[in-house]
Amino acid sequence: MTPLSTLASSLPRDIAARLERGFFELGQPINDEQRERLLGLLALLHKWNRAYNLTAVRDVGDMVTRHILDSAAVAPFVHGPRVLDVGAGPGLPGLVLAILNPGLEVTLLDSNGKKVRFQRQAVMELGLENVTPVQSRVEQFDADGFDQVISRAFASIKDFIALTRTLPTADGEWLAMKGPGADDELRELPAGITLKAQHSLKVPFEAATRQLLILTP
Repeated sequence: MTPLSTLASSLPRDIAARLERGFFELGQPINDEQRERLLGLLALLHKWNRAYNLTAVRDVGDMVTRHILDSAAVAPFVHGPRVLDVGAGPGLPGLVLAILNPGLEVTLLDSNGKKVRFQRQAVMELGLENVTPVQSRVEQFDADGFDQVISRAFASIKDFIALTRTLPTADGEWLAMKGPGADDELRELPAGITLKAQHSLKVPFEAATRQLLILTP
């Protein structure tokens, strides 16, 4: 296992400053341990992406914005404690949320083997004891009782709810990370589903509008 400081040292010098400035703009102070783990996650993602094509974002500076800060922007609304990240890909936003809040119990769910292998490697390298990667199609995932089920660009809201209908607790929540076009999707909410909150998010260094939709049974 590579020490976190060694992982972080492989990044360009300006990346740590960009990360810290981004969290300052989000109003979310991070401690040294969180900073090292986030930088370690960036280093691992950048390294693995060259060989395994985990994300279309190639530049590590863009990864700070579009992966780390975009994920962190929803952290104030994620309380868990049991959180399911559906269609997690390389572990986003779940890995970031788990680093920022060690009190969460995060399950990462994805059907893509190479992405789940990355999740497992990241969990080991970063020493995250509150994260469980699972390789499965969501339709075949046999678990329930999650306080919050979150997705980031996984599916339409209608499909997201339909595929995960049995996974939240009776008073649980769905958290859908979306762009501005999601307003159209809200017109097709499944029966019995209520929009509890709609939060506009400002991601540092990102011009595009983001929003978080919180839905309840």
